[in-house]
Amino acid sequence: MLAFTLDSPGGFGPPPQPLDWVVYLHGFRSSARSMKALKVAEAYARAVQADRLWIPDLPASPAEALALVQSTLNARMAERPELRIGVMGSSLGGFYATVLGEAYPNARVVLLNPAVKPYDDLQDQIGRKKVYFSDEEIDFVPAYLQQLKAMEACTLTNPSRYLLVAAKGDEVLSYAAMVARYPGAHQLRLDGSDHALSDFDEQLPFVQQFMGVW
Repeated sequence: MLAFTLDSPGGFGPPPQPLDWVVYLHGFRSSARSMKALKVAEAYARAVQADRLWIPDLPASPAEALALVQSTLNARMAERPELRIGVMGSSLGGFYATVLGEAYPNARVVLLNPAVKPYDDLQDQIGRKKVYFSDEEIDFVPAYLQQLKAMEACTLTNPSRYLLVAAKGDEVLSYAAMVARYPGAHQLRLDGSDHALSDFDEQLPFVQQFMGVW
């Protein structure tokens, strides 16, 4: 079992009421068939809640990715204004999840090794790139960095709605930056692990409890 520290303002537990719909957002050059996405889908299937989970394949354009998710969320909320939503995001998807968490102030948000400043981190990724877990490729253009900068949510209106899972062994993103970015959030800080959270089975029960999936 990986050593960890859990800091939890107000106590760690499920949402007061079950969430009606949750979106999982994969990371840069990843897809809906990533390891963590599939494990989350399996957890929802075991809880007989598969119809409450949406894992889209996101466009390379950050603006298009955010528009896709927001248009779908808005359409659902137009039908059910009381809809209780959750957002999970890994790496770049964690950056998107933070933006959405501030756009939908009642949402519960899970962040898995989230990108904090992807407009800096991804500068060396310009060009045509292979997508992991897929035969597809994407063109990542300089304008996408500006799109990321423009959508940044700099503050958290209610950090207690957020669960950060951050690995000290992350070889891609700064662990210190992740922890500093989410003060007041529930923080599951892992002493080792890696960017992919290869030991995600050990963190998944915390994610499930926070999202109320059993």
